[in-house]
Amino acid sequence: MNAELTLTIGGMSCMSCAGRVEKALRAIPGVVGADVNLASERAQVRMHRPLAAEALIAAVAAVGYAARLPEAAPAPAAPPSRRGEGALLAVGALLALPLMLPMLADWLGSHWMLPAAWQFALATPVQFWLGARFYRGAWHALRARAGNMDLLVAIGTSAAYGLSLYFWLALGEQHLYFEAAAPVIVFVRLGKWLEARAKRQTTAAIRALQALRPETARVVRADGEAEVPVAEVRRGETVVVLPGARIPVDGVVAAGRSEVDESMITGESLAVAKGEGDAVTGGAINGDGRLQLTVTATGAETALARIIRLVEAAQGAKAPIQRLVDRVAAAFVPAVLAVAAATLVLGGLIGGDWSQALLNAVAVLVIACPCALGLATPAAVMAGTGAGARHGILIKDAEALERAGAVSTVAVDKTGTLTQGRPALVHRQAVAPGVPLLALAAALQQGSEHPLAKATLAAAAGEGLAPAPAAELRALPGRGIAGRVDELELHLGSTRYMAELGVDLGPLAAAGTAQADAGRSLAWLAARDAGGGATLLGLLAYGDPLKDEAPAAMAALRALGVDTVLVSGDHRGAARAVALQLDIDDVRAEVLPADKAATVARLQAAGEVVAMVGDGINDAPALAAADVGIAMGNGTDVAMHAAGVTLMRGDPRLVAAAIDLSRRTLGKIRQNLFWAFAFNVVGIPLAAFGLLSPAFAGAAMAFSSVAVLGNALLLARWSPAAIGGARR
Repeated sequence: MNAELTLTIGGMSCMSCAGRVEKALRAIPGVVGADVNLASERAQVRMHRPLAAEALIAAVAAVGYAARLPEAAPAPAAPPSRRGEGALLAVGALLALPLMLPMLADWLGSHWMLPAAWQFALATPVQFWLGARFYRGAWHALRARAGNMDLLVAIGTSAAYGLSLYFWLALGEQHLYFEAAAPVIVFVRLGKWLEARAKRQTTAAIRALQALRPETARVVRADGEAEVPVAEVRRGETVVVLPGARIPVDGVVAAGRSEVDESMITGESLAVAKGEGDAVTGGAINGDGRLQLTVTATGAETALARIIRLVEAAQGAKAPIQRLVDRVAAAFVPAVLAVAAATLVLGGLIGGDWSQALLNAVAVLVIACPCALGLATPAAVMAGTGAGARHGILIKDAEALERAGAVSTVAVDKTGTLTQGRPALVHRQAVAPGVPLLALAAALQQGSEHPLAKATLAAAAGEGLAPAPAAELRALPGRGIAGRVDELELHLGSTRYMAELGVDLGPLAAAGTAQADAGRSLAWLAARDAGGGATLLGLLAYGDPLKDEAPAAMAALRALGVDTVLVSGDHRGAARAVALQLDIDDVRAEVLPADKAATVARLQAAGEVVAMVGDGINDAPALAAADVGIAMGNGTDVAMHAAGVTLMRGDPRLVAAAIDLSRRTLGKIRQNLFWAFAFNVVGIPLAAFGLLSPAFAGAAMAFSSVAVLGNALLLARWSPAAIGGARR
C-alpha cells in the first residue's frame, strides 16, 4: 500500500534548508521518498503505508523548521503583514543609508566618516533587529550540524560588526566597517521580501482555482429552497443555480437551459450551451438561464477539486533536472565556508591587511548564498504548470513536464481525438433529381435512438426539414428499418438488406464503393411498389467528421518539428481518409486496443520519444506506455489517470501547446540554472580578491534571486497562440 502526504514547511531560507528537511523526512521508517519545493514551501512525502502526520512534523521540527498540514495552515499572508515587512525594510534602509554615504563619498573622491558612536547607533538595531531572523536560522542550522544561507549571512555580518566594535572600543579607531554589516542585512531582507512577492505570483493559478469554489449552494428541500454551506450538500440532491451565479457542485442539468462559462476550468473562451441531461462542473459561471442540477459530486470529489490537487502536485514535484542541482547544493555551503576561510587566511598572510581580508571573506559569504540556485527549477515549474492550468492544460508532475519537451513523435488516436466521435451524414446522392432523399430517410428514423438515425435527423434539422409522419414502422435488427410515408412503402438499410429485397444498386454502385473505401457507413433507401418490386431511391453515407481544430493541430505539431503517427482501431479506409485530410504519412490502422501499447513500444525502440494522445479506456495502456501520455479531458477518467498531461477540453491543438509549454519551461530552467551558477562562479572570485564590497555583494545576491524568479514569471505571458512565435 502506498500513501502520500503534503506538508507546509516554514523557516526555509535556501536550497540547503530544503535538502535538510528532505533528509529528515526520508530517515523516518516507512517513508520511501520526500521532495521539498523551496518556491512553494511544500513537502511531498511518499510512504509505504499511512503514517501519523505528527511523526513527520516532529522530524521536521527536530532539524529546526516548522511543518504543518496544509489544512491547518493559516490563510495566505494578508496585505497588512506584507505592508509590515515593507515598513520594517524602510526603517532598516533609513538606518543603513547613512552608513553607506561615506563609501559613496570615497567613490566620488571625497573622504569623510560618521562619528563612531553614530555608526554604532545606526548599525546595532539593523544587526540585531532586522538580522534576528538570520541568527535564528543559523542557530537551527548549527544544531542540525549543517549550513544554510542564514548561517552565511550571520557569520559574515557578525564578523564585520564585531571587527568594527573591536577597532572602536579597543583601538580607538574611527574608520570602521559597520557599512559591511548593516546594509548587507537590509539588502538580503529586501531580496527575501521581493522573492516572497514573486513566489505569490507563481502560485497565482492555484489561488485562482481555489477562488472558483462557492461557499454556499441553493438546495431544494421539502420546505422550499434553502441556502446551505456547500459542505452540507449531498450527492443526489437538487441544486438551483440562479442566472449569473457560480455553479457550486458537479451535476447534471435536470431542468432549464443556459450558457455556462467554463473558461477558468477548461480554458475555453466561449460559453457552452447546457440543457437537460448535460453535465456541468462546479466553479463554472451560469449565464442568463436558471438551472436545476442533480448533484453528482461535491467537495473533494468534484472535478475542480481534482484539478486543484493535480496542479498542486505538479507544482510541488521535483523535476529530474533538479536532482543534479540537489547534489551540487549539498556541498555548496561547506565549500563556500572553506573558500571564505581561505580568503581570510591567505589574504591576511599574503597581503598583511587582516581587516581587508576579513571584509573579502564577508563578501564571499554574502554573495554565495544559494537562493537563486534553489529557486531556479521550482519557480519555472510552478510558473509553467500554472500557465498551463489557465489554458486548460493540466500537467501531472514535473517529470511529465520535462519529458514532454523532448517529444519527437506524437501517436494520436483517431476517434474522439481528431474526429468528433459521433457519426454525421457526410454524403447523400439520389438516383434521380427531385427525390426528397433526406426528408424521407428522416421520416423513417424519427424517434429512433440509433446513432445513424440521430445523424440523419440532425442533418434534416440543419436544413429546416420537418419529417413527415411515418406509419407501420418496423425495426429490422442488423439490417435496417421499414415503414410507410405518404402511402409510400420505404426501406432503409444496409447493402445486405437491399440484396434481400432484390434492389438493383447498379446506378449508385460506384458511389457506394467510393464511400465504403473512405471508411463511411452506408445506408440505402428503396421504395417497394404494389407488385412487390423494390426500386432504389438513393444512398446515404455516414462518417465521423474531423474536429474543426484538427488540421491546425497537426500543422502546429509540424511547426514544432514533431512527427505524427495515426494509431486507430478503425478499418484502414477510414484511417487513411483522415490521414489524407490531415497530411499524416504514417498510419497504423486496425490496431486492437491491446496492441496500441505495442505500437508505442515499437516507436520507442526506433529511438523516438513518444507522446500518445487518446481519450478512451482502450487508450489507457498506450497512454501509460508512452514517454508522455496526453489524455483529452472530454474522455474517460481512466485515460486521464494513466496520462501525464490532461487537456481539459477536446481541442487537439492543445497537444502542440503542451509540448511548446514544456519546451519553454525547460528553457527557463536552463536559463535560470546558467545564471545562478554563473553568478556564483563569477561573484565568488571577485569577492575573494576584494573587488566586491560586502554591501554590493548583498545587493547582488538579492538581485540574483529576484532575477531568477522574474525570468520564470515571464512564462505567465505564455498562451497557446504563442506557438511558432517569438513570445517567451
